[in-house]
Amino acid sequence: MAGIVSYAAYIPPTRLALASIGGREAKEGGPEKAVAWNDEDAVTMAVSAAVNCLRGFDREKVDGVMFACTSHPFEEKQGAALLARALDLPRAVRTADFSGSLRAGTSALRAAVDAVAAGTARRVLVVASDCRMGAPGSGLEMNFGDGAVAFLLGTSDAVATLDACHAVADEIVDVWRTAGDPFVHSWEDRFVIQEGYVPGIVEGVRGLLAEAGLRASEFAKVALYAPDKRSHGSAVRKLELASEQVQDPLFGRLGNTGCSFALLQLAHALEDAKPGDRLLVASYGDGAEALALTVTEHVEKLEERRGVGWHLGRRRGVESYDRYLKARSLQTTEYAASKDPGLSATIHFRERDADTSLVGQKCRSCGAVQFPDQRICETCFAKDEFDRYRLSDRVGRVLTYTFDFFFPTPDPPTVVTICDIDGARVHLQLVNVTPEAVKLDMPVEFEFRRIHQSGGRPNYYWKATPQ
Repeated sequence: MAGIVSYAAYIPPTRLALASIGGREAKEGGPEKAVAWNDEDAVTMAVSAAVNCLRGFDREKVDGVMFACTSHPFEEKQGAALLARALDLPRAVRTADFSGSLRAGTSALRAAVDAVAAGTARRVLVVASDCRMGAPGSGLEMNFGDGAVAFLLGTSDAVATLDACHAVADEIVDVWRTAGDPFVHSWEDRFVIQEGYVPGIVEGVRGLLAEAGLRASEFAKVALYAPDKRSHGSAVRKLELASEQVQDPLFGRLGNTGCSFALLQLAHALEDAKPGDRLLVASYGDGAEALALTVTEHVEKLEERRGVGWHLGRRRGVESYDRYLKARSLQTTEYAASKDPGLSATIHFRERDADTSLVGQKCRSCGAVQFPDQRICETCFAKDEFDRYRLSDRVGRVLTYTFDFFFPTPDPPTVVTICDIDGARVHLQLVNVTPEAVKLDMPVEFEFRRIHQSGGRPNYYWKATPQ
């Protein structure tokens, strides 16, 4: 039976105190939300979640990638293809984007299960990621958070199987964003909740229960999308759910992460799930969609994943609201951003193995690893005797570093390093670390990040982060 084989999450370590949005002093332990930093977006978070999800699995056997996102930086460029390249997946992998609705995440998950069950795919990677913005100081900004989640779908050793699903479509102008608009908009709150969210999510869940022949009380955990904490409580009461059944939506710690929100709660539920537990996940957006799953005995055999709990445990607070605005390019500037063509598409195409996939080469004669590619081995001088060697999922160490106070960043200085990765020397920025914490020989992992925004479009590369 088709189901979830592996899962993982990515939540940015940076946290913005909700008090600072309103101009108040932030207090330790107060309500906050996770925010993507200046070199992160929906794509980089998606890659990080996917890397965590695929740990221990053969990437050559992944034959499908489905990317759900409502905040993809490109309106006409497939995100799933970019993910596949960054993850160094087979060239023959099938890719598809799901967008336009906050229930894109569950729609992608359902489509992947259907493909696996039908036999048209063996292993499908589903990644849901969003980095939505509300206008500065608005209620939406208070509730929004950033995050991504990834699931690997297959038929063998599934930790949770999909038992039933139900969806309803609706047309209502409640929450929207037009082309070219950086901010999400919402109609009057009472209308959005009373006419849209609550009746929609309730209809979706009750339709699933009727289709599956189950009662709400039979589910160990119920993960519900919600615009905010109050409306989440309204839906819980309407569905008559017991408090112990409700998966914590993490308002005040994470925030509403868009199309990944309900699925992040599902991943969080899987972290503590036991064989036989029934799980229900429901998303909302232009209708609603609900899925019922059953946890299998394989959940106890799966190696520990970097899930929601792991990411919530690592955090660093943003010093001020102004620094957050600068990181998200929301501050007023004297000059408009440049509209030059940016990085040459020819150079990008030629160097995409190194830049997008972080792939080097390994000498067949002596085993030395080199980056970037070159024809002569630096160790034994063999010529054209190399195999591809992926560096992005390895662990490196810092050989040397410097602090750059001129490179644009909301948190100067930029830490620039030379890292050893299995013998290869790679020039990388180091992120998620304070200058005083940088040490020689410190072990590092690698994350896909934005390197610059030249040409008005994001350009990506890899950066090091403490292991």
